Amino acid sequence: MPALEIKKMKEKMERAVEHLKKELLGIRTGRAHPALVSDIKVDYYGTPTPMSQVGTISTPDARQIVITLWDKTAVKAVEKAIQASSLGINPMVDGENVRLNIPELTGERRVELSKVVKKYAEEARVAVRNLRRDSNDTFRKMEKDGSLSEDSMHDSLDSIQKVTDEFIKKIDEITALKEKEILED
Repeated sequence: MPALEIKKMKEKMERAVEHLKKELLGIRTGRAHPALVSDIKVDYYGTPTPMSQVGTISTPDARQIVITLWDKTAVKAVEKAIQASSLGINPMVDGENVRLNIPELTGERRVELSKVVKKYAEEARVAVRNLRRDSNDTFRKMEKDGSLSEDSMHDSLDSIQKVTDEFIKKIDEITALKEKEILED
């Protein structure tokens, strides 16, 4: 039973790390990446639709994103959605394509983005720690109910702490990589 609980906790922690990775993909680093625009919501016939569902997103070079729309009538909606987003980039409409030229990041903007990365990382750490707390409470309750021996409870708590440390370390590594990517020229 304790092994099953720990496995469930690990899966939830893995989801927290995956969520962090997804959040970090959306942070601009000065290099073009489809994830920068794929989740921007476009008002497509009155329905907020992710950009990835209205066209093909490609990066022909390191500083440009091209969105090839499947429906030419959505060009204005896509342009408006990009302008309203937090990217800070003006789109260029070219027929049924929308081009985004990714400018070089300023030193000030790099520091701002680094702070955002740290904020996301801290949210992920808090999520992992909350999962640890919930699992610890579950094992303490099981010990109190008599369905788990005191030794087993302590072994389980040690295992939970090791798993938590492992996931916190993963989060720190992912964060350090993203910060390095942002701060590099």
